[in-house]
Amino acid sequence: MLKAHSRVFEHLTLAVDLVLIGACWLVAYVVRFYVAGPPVTLGVPPLGDYLLQLIPILVVWGLAFHWFGLYRPRRLGSRLSEWMDVAKASTLGVLVLIAIMTFVFRRTEYSRVVILYFWGLSIVATSLWRATFREGLRFARRRGLNLRRALVVGGAGPAAEILAALRRRPDAGVQALGLVGDKTDDGGGASVPWLGRFEELRAILDRQDVDIVFVALPHAESGRLGAILNEIGDDPVTIHLVPDVASLTSLRGGVEEFEGVALIHLRESPLYGWNRVLKRATDVVVGGLAFLLAAPLMVLITLATRLSSPGPVLLRQERMGLDGRRFEMLKFRTMRADAEADTGPVWAREEDPRRTRLGAVLRRWSLDELPQLINVLRGEMSLVGPRPERPVFVEDFRRRIPGYMLRHKVKAGMTGWAQVNGWRGNTSLEKRLQYDLYYIERWSLAFDVKILVQTLWHGFFGTNAY
Repeated sequence: MLKAHSRVFEHLTLAVDLVLIGACWLVAYVVRFYVAGPPVTLGVPPLGDYLLQLIPILVVWGLAFHWFGLYRPRRLGSRLSEWMDVAKASTLGVLVLIAIMTFVFRRTEYSRVVILYFWGLSIVATSLWRATFREGLRFARRRGLNLRRALVVGGAGPAAEILAALRRRPDAGVQALGLVGDKTDDGGGASVPWLGRFEELRAILDRQDVDIVFVALPHAESGRLGAILNEIGDDPVTIHLVPDVASLTSLRGGVEEFEGVALIHLRESPLYGWNRVLKRATDVVVGGLAFLLAAPLMVLITLATRLSSPGPVLLRQERMGLDGRRFEMLKFRTMRADAEADTGPVWAREEDPRRTRLGAVLRRWSLDELPQLINVLRGEMSLVGPRPERPVFVEDFRRRIPGYMLRHKVKAGMTGWAQVNGWRGNTSLEKRLQYDLYYIERWSLAFDVKILVQTLWHGFFGTNAY
């Protein structure tokens, strides 16, 4: 019965799609030649020439929509993914239509404007109709109609995640009948009944009316997958695998499809594509403006440093940045020129005797960091990101703190989420890493702006700056 209903929905959707596609072709003709279009010099072409294209259009669009999976069940899919598939299928259809017109209907010249109008109208009309239809189905499902019954096989994090997702989306129309797995592992306190152990799955399927099986095994139990699939056998149920991504990922994990191959991202930087361009543009614009505003102050600090103590004005110190690459970070010198001659590389401490009198003031107000605006403009650093450390310290930290190197998946910053929350200077490295990874996992331009605004306060009035 359920398959019959699915076929009815598929045939209904196909029929309405084709009616709309045909109507869009005719509307595009009318709009071009009678409503809005460039002036016609040789007269309006006969409608009959355009009616000839209806048969290839309906065939091509029907095949294109099938090709992009627009008639498979999308109960668990997103609205955006369907709209994107409609746009892709319509674009493919237009390209094939142009080829047909070029090679089959050579003697008839078709208006490019009509084709352009048709392309846009077909995407909008089909997407709107499908959105209305899907919303009607969601409305019915929220009221207990058109439901599918599901078993969750597994436990711990993956089971809890899929059960929570189903509770958040009653409009998907998937009712969880219960959990199958070790009784001691109830899917994180799931609010569904426990139906039995893995070994009882076959018997449970025989006595339950099940449409969908979610296999949600913790990573440690992944070896049971083959046995579970054998237990399900050839039952005509839909099977979804819920991977335990959370236990494997270390940074911004996710799932993507590439040419039909499912890829699970276990570790990935958030700054790729347009995100990378946007962040770099922000660094250049805001960093350049900040450099111009700070230039007079930097000139004064340069003169004061030169007059107050012997040695170079700028300290050029090797630090580790994006992907573990090293660069020379610039700072105003705040300590004696031979500060590390006897001790070697060490962290600054409170009331550090190596500081110059001017250096103590600069460090207290974080003014020694201003030359790093040059690093930002060079592209070696960003305005916002984890603070860079010296390679000699990094080698020690990565041995002592698991996951420490993950903070290098983005550019080092002049300020960061850890710093505005007080984790700067000689404070807990573990806490600092926790805040750095939180920033990377949740990066957005708005988050950067928030940190920059907070830096205007915390940077000048914060503690642990010595």
